[in-house]
Amino acid sequence: MNYTDLMNLKHVYFLGVTEPEENSLRLFFGRTKSIPEPLVIGDKRYEDAHSIIIDEDLPVIQIDFETYIGYSVLNESYTTWDDAEEFEGKVFRIYSKSKYLDFIKVGTFASEDYPGPFKHYGMCCLNHIVDVVSTSEPVVREAD
Repeated sequence: MNYTDLMNLKHVYFLGVTEPEENSLRLFFGRTKSIPEPLVIGDKRYEDAHSIIIDEDLPVIQIDFETYIGYSVLNESYTTWDDAEEFEGKVFRIYSKSKYLDFIKVGTFASEDYPGPFKHYGMCCLNHIVDVVSTSEPVVREAD
C-alpha cells in the first residue's frame, strides 16, 4: 500500500503521532463509519446528523516518514478553507501549493538544494488537520 492508495478515502480519525527515532515520524489513523443519530441542541433537533465511530473491524493505518522538515497538528475547528491552495486527494492529500509550504519556505532554510526536493502531505481528518513536509516518501502499512 502507498500514500496515493489512501487519497480516495473520505473519513478518517487521527489517532496519534510518535517519533520512533529522532527526526522520524509515525502517524496513526482509524477509518470511521457513520451511524445516523439525530442531534438535539437546546430545543432544536437535527435529523441528518451522524455519529462518527472508529471502525474496529478495519486495521489502523500507519504512515511513517523516515525524516521530515516540519509537521503540524491543528484542531480542525480553527482551520479555514483556502481556495488558493492546490492539492490532489480528499482526506489524504499531496499539495503543490499551500500556506504550510509557504511557512516552511519562509521559516526555514530548507530548499531544493538542501535537503533536496520535498513535498507537503496533508491529512484532513475528523477533528484534526495534520501537515507534514518531507523529502522522504511516506511508507504506509496497516498496523497490527
